[in-house]
Amino acid sequence: MDYLGPAMSAVLFVLIMSFVPEPARRKFNAIFAAGAVGAYLNGGFRAWELLYPVLATPIVYRGLQSYRYIGVAWLMHASWDLPHHLWGNPIWPFMRTSSFGCIIFDALIAIWFLGGAPSLIPKRSQPSSNCMDQPMAHKCEGTVLEAGLEAIPRSSFFERKMLARQNPMNK
Repeated sequence: MDYLGPAMSAVLFVLIMSFVPEPARRKFNAIFAAGAVGAYLNGGFRAWELLYPVLATPIVYRGLQSYRYIGVAWLMHASWDLPHHLWGNPIWPFMRTSSFGCIIFDALIAIWFLGGAPSLIPKRSQPSSNCMDQPMAHKCEGTVLEAGLEAIPRSSFFERKMLARQNPMNK
């Protein structure tokens, strides 16, 4: 479970982040990586703990503009997890192998970020906005056709009808 749990968590993280639209996904993950910079400030290496934040902070800052820098920041964090696993305090004091799990999680999400953090959730296709160009009206899914009117998406058609009923001045 020391291997499987962090790997499954990384996959779940990537799937959840795939729902976050751009550019919010990049900015949120840069801030998230910045929070990870301070995770070990009391990790058992005394003054040496300050070295990692000094090195990682500029990288994370650049992550606001680039997924590759976020990936590098997570690889740096994974490399800082290793000495904590071997000689320092684990990230979760109640779980001896938590820093090891963090290495796996961080490395896997870093690969995703280095690849440009593509969404793993396929985008839903929108119905054609101009169904009049199609030879058969029934192929225009998601639209309402009325005689003499161009195709209007269903939600827009009904919203306009409701607004017309609410505002008698439009008649």
